[in-house]
Amino acid sequence: MTSETSQLLSDSVEKIFSDHVTKDCIISAEKGEWPENLWNEVVDNGLNLVLVPENLGGVGGSWFDAGILFKAIGRYQAPIPLAENIVAGYLLGLGGITCPENSIITILEGELELNDNKISGIANRTPFGNHSTHGVAIINNNNKSKLALVPILDSSISDDKNIALESRNNIEFRDVEALNIVNIDFNSDFILKIGALMRSCQIAGGLESLLNQSVRYANERIQFGRPIAKFQAIQQELAVLATHVAASGVAADYASSSMDNGGDELAIASAKSRVDDAISVCASIAHQVHGAIGFTYEHGLHFSTRRLWSWRAEFGSGSYWAKMLGEKAVSNGANNFWPSITSGKI
Repeated sequence: MTSETSQLLSDSVEKIFSDHVTKDCIISAEKGEWPENLWNEVVDNGLNLVLVPENLGGVGGSWFDAGILFKAIGRYQAPIPLAENIVAGYLLGLGGITCPENSIITILEGELELNDNKISGIANRTPFGNHSTHGVAIINNNNKSKLALVPILDSSISDDKNIALESRNNIEFRDVEALNIVNIDFNSDFILKIGALMRSCQIAGGLESLLNQSVRYANERIQFGRPIAKFQAIQQELAVLATHVAASGVAADYASSSMDNGGDELAIASAKSRVDDAISVCASIAHQVHGAIGFTYEHGLHFSTRRLWSWRAEFGSGSYWAKMLGEKAVSNGANNFWPSITSGKI
């Protein structure tokens, strides 16, 4: 996509989310209601197919374009599986599989088995599994990796949620006929990798929301006759917050761009580690600036912080990716340690 098209994509998602992702919409979704109007707007604008090739009916966008959408999801706390649907569509595109019409597709992870084109096993903590019609799984079968598109609606689905009250369902498949199965040259670790990129971008967007809310509140809250934003202590804290938000955004953007150039695992690992470190600092500062009101359900700050705390643990924690980075760096030996760091190729 051109930069002009990317800007149009950004403008579209901002317009849709600003119009539809209201506080009432998020609260209703947390109570289990499906935000149909929001989802229909997303689908009508083709945002769920941004990474699907044009020859398969998609937009044919880049990972940088997808990153724009992921960050917007985090910034607005959009309560829909748009990010998961985008990644699922990308995986299907790699296998040359067309996304089913009128579908909501999520990502399946867990101990799944394939026998005679039938799927059995449990997909653990599936994002928005109770609202999805299909799932995409990578299954290791006879030392070969296969990509499978599986219907979900007739399976047994648990009613589980994360602390952000987003559905994270265990789905039990019992000899469910896969709709499509193709051989692929990558394994299930690939889902971990692109899932980490997806969550890194969402977290970067969520951190932006913390900053925006904190700056706005600091300018509105009057103490001793002036906005608390005029106090140096608050200014210093907001400066620290803004620094972490900027660094996280750059890391997420670079990781997204790296996927358009072959998929640099170092960039993705660095992004997930960086945003994970930022969450603790930024959430603490945001709540300190807001004071007690930031902890109330009536205020919107918790929508961001609860999602950040939930997303940081998914597709590998920050410590998981930091350990991977450290092990790769050390394995190169002392003489190659600094050159590998500066070259960005561990």
